[in-house]
Amino acid sequence: MSSQSIEPAELARQYGTPLYVYDVDRVRAARRDLFGALPEGFEVFYAFKANPHVDLVRALRDGEGPACKAEISSTGELAAALEAGYVGSDILYTGPGKTQEELREAVGTGVRTFSAESLSDLRHIGEAAVAHGTVVDCLLRINSATASASTSIRMTGAPTQFGIDSETVADTAAELLEVPGTSVAGLHLFSQSNARDEEALIGELTHTIEVAAAIQEDLGVPLRLLDIGGGFSVPYAQHGERAQYPKLRSELEASLDLHFPQWREGTPRLAVESGRYLAGDSGTLVAQVSNVKISRGKKFVIIDAGINTFGGMSGLGRLLPVSVHVDAEGETEKASLVGPLCTPGDVLGRQIDLPVLAPGDLVRIPNAGAYGPTSSLLMFLGRPAPVEIAVGNGEVVSVSRIEHVRTYRHQEPGDE
Repeated sequence: MSSQSIEPAELARQYGTPLYVYDVDRVRAARRDLFGALPEGFEVFYAFKANPHVDLVRALRDGEGPACKAEISSTGELAAALEAGYVGSDILYTGPGKTQEELREAVGTGVRTFSAESLSDLRHIGEAAVAHGTVVDCLLRINSATASASTSIRMTGAPTQFGIDSETVADTAAELLEVPGTSVAGLHLFSQSNARDEEALIGELTHTIEVAAAIQEDLGVPLRLLDIGGGFSVPYAQHGERAQYPKLRSELEASLDLHFPQWREGTPRLAVESGRYLAGDSGTLVAQVSNVKISRGKKFVIIDAGINTFGGMSGLGRLLPVSVHVDAEGETEKASLVGPLCTPGDVLGRQIDLPVLAPGDLVRIPNAGAYGPTSSLLMFLGRPAPVEIAVGNGEVVSVSRIEHVRTYRHQEPGDE
């Protein structure tokens, strides 16, 4: 039996709306597809920022086939990874603003691989390692001066908080290699998100391999681990299918044979990272129409899911417009799909094609498994978070809701 036999509308009637439904069988399928598209031996790091739901994350490491590792950038994501069964050796800790407190917690729980965004970040990582009496592996994140493909979100080629400028590595190599508590294990390059097509993805990743080979020369030491980033694509809040990459394996193999001829023997180990591709098509957001109104000739369909539920990434151009599905097919009309919040910014689609809807109707937003609740304005206006249901093999795996509780710290007179 497939989890597709569980109708989101039935779950909405039972648990209310707004409601996320995550199909963990689709998560496992995405994992199989991604590993199948890559050369043999590649590692895959799952970016927890896409969706840290524990049952979804657990599906990426359990079961048959290669398991994903974890790419995290906070102690909250660290806690989710540990709850899902990951251990420190499975985890890559990233991010430009790591604090001493979180670094010491990460090292203390067994994390031994970090991405360093700068020489000063590398030194902070080293200080935390020394405090625990250990040495950790570090990947130098590189901000390449050049790129191959265009994309909606570029991560290199400009002044940024991310990565060490590639043109400075040769001059700082000695300092980078001598930070106490650290061992420079390799490089981390992440140049794009959501590549427009396979050609763009291949162009960027092969360019990344070329850049990595040049940086290896600048450092003067062999790389043990090379993370070439991602860019694997899936529609976001739109109808459509996850991208397939039939040419990727052979193209990456050819590039690696040229620039890292010993890669097939494991020098260096190779890795990619992905969030949206692994989680995106697993999720459906179910919402209910609460009102329909006309304002100066324009129709507005108001639903109970807004940018507090789904849409925190809209400022990055990743949301508008959404597409919706209803059980009853029929004519469509132009209308704006908006949420319930008291702000004109609560818009999920402006004058888009929608079915003719009425109060009480349920709508489903597809491909909503990535960048959902935890990347939205959950606390804005104090509305409750959506229910999240994980389903798999025709059964409900879990039902949960994120709760925000204010805690007060008692302060005695005279305390500072």
